[in-house]
Amino acid sequence: MQSSLARLALCFSPLLLTTAASLPAYADTGTHAAAQIPIEDFFSKAAFSGAVLSPDGRHLAVLVSTDGGHVQLHTVDLSSMKISGLTSFQDVDIANISWVNNQRIIYSVVDRSATQGDVRYGSGLYAINVDGSGYRQLANSLRTPKGIVESRFRSAILGADTQLLQISNNANSNDVFVTETIYMDARKPSRVVLRLDTVTGVSKRIAAYSDAEEWMMDRQDEVRIAISHKGAKQTIYYRDSADTPWRTLRENNIYRPAPGDFTPAFFDARGNFYVHAEYRGVKALYLYDVKTGSMEATPLASTPGYDLDNGSIHNDHKLLGLRFETDAAGTIWFDKEMAGLQEKVDALLPATINKLSAPARPQTPFVLVQAASDVEPGKALLYNKETGELTPLGGMHPAIDPQRMSPKIMVRYQARDGLEIPAYLTLPKGKEGKNLPMVVMVHGGPWVRGGHWEWQREAQFLASRGYAVLEPDYRGSTGYGAAHHKAGWKQWGLKMQDDIADGTHWAIAQGYADPQRICIAGASYGGYSTLMGLLNDPGLYKCGINQAGVTDINMMGKAYWGGDSGLGTWFNRYTMNDMLGNAVADAAQLKATSPIEHAARITQPVLLGYGSADQRVPIGQSSAFRDAVQKNNPQLEWVAYEAEGHRWTLPKTSVDFWRRAEKLLARSIGPDTAAAASTQ
Repeated sequence: MQSSLARLALCFSPLLLTTAASLPAYADTGTHAAAQIPIEDFFSKAAFSGAVLSPDGRHLAVLVSTDGGHVQLHTVDLSSMKISGLTSFQDVDIANISWVNNQRIIYSVVDRSATQGDVRYGSGLYAINVDGSGYRQLANSLRTPKGIVESRFRSAILGADTQLLQISNNANSNDVFVTETIYMDARKPSRVVLRLDTVTGVSKRIAAYSDAEEWMMDRQDEVRIAISHKGAKQTIYYRDSADTPWRTLRENNIYRPAPGDFTPAFFDARGNFYVHAEYRGVKALYLYDVKTGSMEATPLASTPGYDLDNGSIHNDHKLLGLRFETDAAGTIWFDKEMAGLQEKVDALLPATINKLSAPARPQTPFVLVQAASDVEPGKALLYNKETGELTPLGGMHPAIDPQRMSPKIMVRYQARDGLEIPAYLTLPKGKEGKNLPMVVMVHGGPWVRGGHWEWQREAQFLASRGYAVLEPDYRGSTGYGAAHHKAGWKQWGLKMQDDIADGTHWAIAQGYADPQRICIAGASYGGYSTLMGLLNDPGLYKCGINQAGVTDINMMGKAYWGGDSGLGTWFNRYTMNDMLGNAVADAAQLKATSPIEHAARITQPVLLGYGSADQRVPIGQSSAFRDAVQKNNPQLEWVAYEAEGHRWTLPKTSVDFWRRAEKLLARSIGPDTAAAASTQ
């Protein structure tokens, strides 16, 4: 059953509103006569990676890649369109940016060229004025490879684990609020909240609570919510002001939620507190009364069939709107002016999903537009409310021509036990016919939403080479309600794997896929699923492409499954027990669904790619699996990338791996294989 991308139904108390977005119709224009798109174009770093309007709308902060390859911070004076470069780092890239006030910007850094084994930088924290003056480093960014802050910097600036929490809502303030880790006792670290002057670098602790790991502030700069985790229990604390004591709002069991459980969402300008809680099987947004400790009976907003847990949009006076994602992303506006602007921009840009961002305290007519789609990687534009004109600012991947990309649609199919599985299907441009070679792309996580109506580099690369791509959001995936998520618990290699196979059979039955020309691919959990697909359904998949996939489930609790966060103990004690399987009680199941135990049965061509510095799947685990498969499979190709981790950083790594994958697919399920089969 195919689901339309225009199905953006939202419930708003007390009315049910249905909006139909006009999405582009793709015509079959035939095969492009142009040369094949270079693989490097798909896996290059973004040339334009962010833009934020100042609170008054007079300036724009933008992140662009320079000729040297690093991302730098520039500003644009919108009255004169004068561009000024504010940074010139040679060893790091500017990452997240925010306006402290109309004249000052705060940002963090990351080294996009560093592989896992070479990482020496945390995110740091820096501030600078719009004219380039007043530069100050506020938090340390230098780390040893193990993540230990070098002590000689501690007296001058905050530690490398400092994280931005919120910008002060005082328009004339130079202050921001950050969190920093301390040890309130010798047993467990806790995060505290500091008020930080971005001009002087002076900070003051304003909130602390034993074992607190997360914080939330209201829009009057008061710390109001603290969240702690003890084992599988999450406790949400609340205080009315800095002068009142903390009290418990709710205790949740993370893995076994009960009716009435919620997670904090945000405070609006009037001090109202909103939470996410279940409504008809999915997360919805509720108004919560902190005095009575109860939620409203009906949610303020919900998206039937999808969890509503995206961001909110505010100005100094009220809640303006909510971001959401159903089949595609969108925005619901409570503010009539913004709703009207959305209609005007959508009329000018009908082929993209257009996210509008207005200045917090506007003194100009400019609104920032971020436009993207399944074939458009993303671009930024300025909309002038007075003239109705759109001014392009930049595109994320200018080498990508949307006219040569392939359309993506959401589909739904039934698993063998009746569960409905959502998936995204990409059909190669100009070859939207029947019986295509197909790659089933399994997302990682696995407990995330994998599919989105957006440009996805691997899927588009494969489609450019003539392959259909199916991306299932199998059971266990999030975003579609608690039942869909929990149906995947303790189902690695079992019903989760059946969902992948059932989607493959669906694509065959629909005529999209040639049953003799199908391969399976994925990264992390998707790599694990690739191996299990080759084992469970050897007649269905002709080859496999595994990037950093788990090969030995029982090693997961021993390795650093949390990567740099070092959450191996937490994962082994709670997540693995509840969501994957207990090492003792479920030992037989874990052995039966662990690829290393059955490596000798994999005889199809398979590509294995791993990073030598991977902490989640250590190189010893992958090389042991390689050795086991090679005994009976001469068609195995194994490659290890020096210093890369679980998530690969360097474009050249992805280019090399997918070039190998392209060759594997060509000889296993490509057009020549179909021609050979037809002559037999």
